[in-house]
Amino acid sequence: MIKKIAVIGAGTMGNGIAHVFAQFGYTTTLIDVSDERLKSALNTIGKNMERMVAKGTLTADDKAAALQRIHTSLQIASASDADLVVEAATENTEIKLSIFRELDACCRPETILATNTSSISITKIAAVTKRPSQVIGMHFMNPVPVMKLVEVIRGYATSDACLKQIMECSRTLGKVPVEVNDYPGFVANRVLMPMINEAIETLREGVAGVEEIDTVMKLGMAHPMGPLQLADFIGLDVCLAILRVLHEGFGNPKYAPSPLLINMVTAGHLGVKTGEGFYKYSPGSKELVVSDRFKT
Repeated sequence: MIKKIAVIGAGTMGNGIAHVFAQFGYTTTLIDVSDERLKSALNTIGKNMERMVAKGTLTADDKAAALQRIHTSLQIASASDADLVVEAATENTEIKLSIFRELDACCRPETILATNTSSISITKIAAVTKRPSQVIGMHFMNPVPVMKLVEVIRGYATSDACLKQIMECSRTLGKVPVEVNDYPGFVANRVLMPMINEAIETLREGVAGVEEIDTVMKLGMAHPMGPLQLADFIGLDVCLAILRVLHEGFGNPKYAPSPLLINMVTAGHLGVKTGEGFYKYSPGSKELVVSDRFKT
């Protein structure tokens, strides 16, 4: 039975995952290599929970109890007593493989090792462990406390019992788990990233501007956010990494990333996290301002 959770990585996804597990009663250890990142994560979780209290979706007592359930550590070995570990490190294959080797060495044999990867092969990650039947994908959506979907990705060797436990665990978090098989990009990003890439190509070719492309998709296709704004929100570096996984995994030129996307990432314009992508972002402002580079 899953009671104790460890989350590896205190970034946007990691702190959101820790937030949700703690909110729903799980003892949670949040692990990162930086004490500063851990402090920032706890601050973010506290603010997000406070917003929930203000909206009436969480009581003040429940918030206090949830925060008490979250512990922090700088050591991966702190995951040794967890029933489930969710890795949410940066979307880099070698980093993830290294983390899973360490987790496999320090965790109990029955511990389930999950990854929040958005595109990297679960089978490849599982292959560096001695427990491939206990390795699974648990792809949360951003922002984690709000979004209902969890893509549960079954690797080549993932057992039925492991899959069943993660599907049930996801439901206890108020999420809707969807089982998918282990192919590049899974379902969410296999469909989403080519759309974002095509929007970037549409912009590069001068078919329409940033706001025009996003408006067509919002008003014409009922998307809550246009593809270029969404790319900024996800992170252009993350979009590029996923497209490269798709391109390499399928060997199909339709997944080749737009040269404009490559140039923007090379220039360090990664979207919200750097303050500029297709739009410019100012702290505390929700106004969408098109980047000067794309103004007509």
